[in-house]
Amino acid sequence: MPTTRVPRVPAEERLFSLVLALLSTEAGLTKSEILANVQGYRQRFTTGGDNASLERQFERDKDDVRELGIPLETIETPGAAGNNQTLRYRIPKGEYDLPLDVRFTPDESALLSLAAMAWREGALSSDSRRALLKVRSAGQDDDAAGVAGMTAYAPRLRARDAAFEPLRAALDRAAAVSFDYITPGEHEPRRRELEPLALVQHGGRWMLAAHEPSTGGDKNYLLSRIVGPVSQFESGQHPAPAGAGERALAELDRIWSARTATIAVAPGSDAERRLGRRRDTTVGDDGVLVLHYVDPQILAEELAAFGPEVRVLEPTEVRDRVVARLEGLVADHSEGVLRG
Repeated sequence: MPTTRVPRVPAEERLFSLVLALLSTEAGLTKSEILANVQGYRQRFTTGGDNASLERQFERDKDDVRELGIPLETIETPGAAGNNQTLRYRIPKGEYDLPLDVRFTPDESALLSLAAMAWREGALSSDSRRALLKVRSAGQDDDAAGVAGMTAYAPRLRARDAAFEPLRAALDRAAAVSFDYITPGEHEPRRRELEPLALVQHGGRWMLAAHEPSTGGDKNYLLSRIVGPVSQFESGQHPAPAGAGERALAELDRIWSARTATIAVAPGSDAERRLGRRRDTTVGDDGVLVLHYVDPQILAEELAAFGPEVRVLEPTEVRDRVVARLEGLVADHSEGVLRG
């Protein structure tokens, strides 16, 4: 008997459905209720079966939701403290509502949906993803919300980099790939010829885990740094080994755990709220946060966006990158003024 093909649900749609489900409940949902009912999980859930990989996916998704600044809460069931199977999850709607004076007409909501559709094959920044999640979840009718509603809900928001589809096709065809890639600190892209191992999402960003024959090493490549088209060659000659994705994520988690940055943030600022909710962040006295990260350049770009609300205490590598990015922005704007 042929095996039934499980429909693939993009990660962005799964996260959106998870946010809507957790917004719709005051009491919270258990992990089993989420896996059995929410779009993106229920397609792979097996009642009474082995759902270990799906549970690991949910744990990663929880981290991604929190890194987007969404206040996901964990509630213990009375009389069952410490039992992970009875923990309930929810997003307090009052903490995730839009300001009271912000409302959208049906026409405006339709335009926002069209904008999301227009971006479906592009890459959205984390700020854009956060905004779209909040706007779209705010439009959910409380009376219609609920787990039952989630089972049939299939949003069409996608936030992929342009390289995602050709890389996924290369993995399906066991093909090698080549593309131009910009390494942090360099201004010109370099040609890469790689054997793809897996596409993984870590910290809300898509990466390609791949073997590089020229160096003999396995590395991760951020899809947003791929410039131009992805070409395939040697189709059928480079099948990815089983478990490559899990190993890549485990290595990213290892790097994440090992690397920390100490950040001073302005009290009551947006930086304090958002960075304080990042996965594994510890909060010290006097507005000092200890953040975990994988890529120092990605962290520097994120921190620089907060401007004067953030000051990097250590490590020097991250501080220097933030300073360089801010100095570059000042230079760009100064040149514009002079040309004007």
